[in-house]
Amino acid sequence: MRRSRRRAAAVWATVLAAVLGLAGCSGDGGHHVKQEVVRAADTLGPGEGSVALLTLSGYAEDGSNDPRVDWITPFQKKTRCRVDLKYAADPQEMLQLMSKPNLHYDGVAAPPEIAGQLVADHQVVPVNPDLIDGYKDLEPVLRAQLTKAGKPYGVPFTWGANLLMYDQRVVRPAPDSWGALFDPAEAGKYSGRLVVRDSPLTLGNVALYLKAHDPKLRIKDPYALTARQLAAAASVIKKQHPYVSTYWRNPSDAIAPFADGRAALAQAWPYQVDVLSRSGRSVAGVTPREGVTGWMDAWMIGARGDHPNCMYQWLNWVSSPEVQQQVAEWYGVAPANPEACGHDRLRPQFCTAYHVGDRAYLNKIIFSRTPAKDCGKGGEGCTDYADWTRAWQTARR
Repeated sequence: MRRSRRRAAAVWATVLAAVLGLAGCSGDGGHHVKQEVVRAADTLGPGEGSVALLTLSGYAEDGSNDPRVDWITPFQKKTRCRVDLKYAADPQEMLQLMSKPNLHYDGVAAPPEIAGQLVADHQVVPVNPDLIDGYKDLEPVLRAQLTKAGKPYGVPFTWGANLLMYDQRVVRPAPDSWGALFDPAEAGKYSGRLVVRDSPLTLGNVALYLKAHDPKLRIKDPYALTARQLAAAASVIKKQHPYVSTYWRNPSDAIAPFADGRAALAQAWPYQVDVLSRSGRSVAGVTPREGVTGWMDAWMIGARGDHPNCMYQWLNWVSSPEVQQQVAEWYGVAPANPEACGHDRLRPQFCTAYHVGDRAYLNKIIFSRTPAKDCGKGGEGCTDYADWTRAWQTARR
């Protein structure tokens, strides 16, 4: 069988991470297991009986929110690995929890705000693709996002693009540039009707706009900014701030302002465009001429995990087309495995709207990553995520 061949043919060890610890902790902090060494994951063995996972709301469902949405219960029945789940309120809490030496999470569904920091801080270990049946089915562009020294540190889970969404009845002519949102002269036309994502990584979207419109800044990579370049992006947000009615964190929070006619322009995901369009609202999402940024969330393996075998079984499970379909429909995101659109799993309109399997489109997206002092590529002179967070918070005052 395919799985047997993969187990027998594992080419390299994930890591020889000898981590000393007094206790392992489940996702809810209530289950402790004595653990002294994290074993090398070069083959799969019997499941340990449980797996401790850390995630944001919506990425691990057991039917509690909707009995029709449950990919945890069948996983537990199939593998006999009980899922101990901890929901983090936001990426920063997730980073803090992963950094506590007494907490032994086996896996974390990391967003780009913290994924790079988890790797840099050695809070996660490399993934062995040979132990994941569906790994090669995941989009190659996504698989390449979280690598270091040639080793993958994450298993792509979901992704999306940052689009320019507008109300077709209000915004005329149709916008084709991020300037409609970030140029103060343009944004001022729709004062009080702008909707923007509440994330420091929005500064990367601004940097993409400035790269095209302010060549003196010499921006090459919107996620590798010098202090001067970051200040320029923050200045745009500061000037835009008086015109913004809504800063959204939860994707659904960007829908209401358009549903009741209060919003005109937004930085949005395909999710909002899809939901509003299907409800009869006259909105459209466009790819501005400057290009688009995007994001990818990935499952990563905790460096202090006590249950590596159950964790790899979980990675196999969430990479499958069937689970990817459920996640995509429930959370309104593009699945990392395009097979989720095969065999009529996802409706064709969904797959088209979210560009699932459209590699030409994927190749054009500039995927966000955790800003780092070394510019993320071994350089120097860049600002890190802490700098971005301070700049974002200051610009919005």
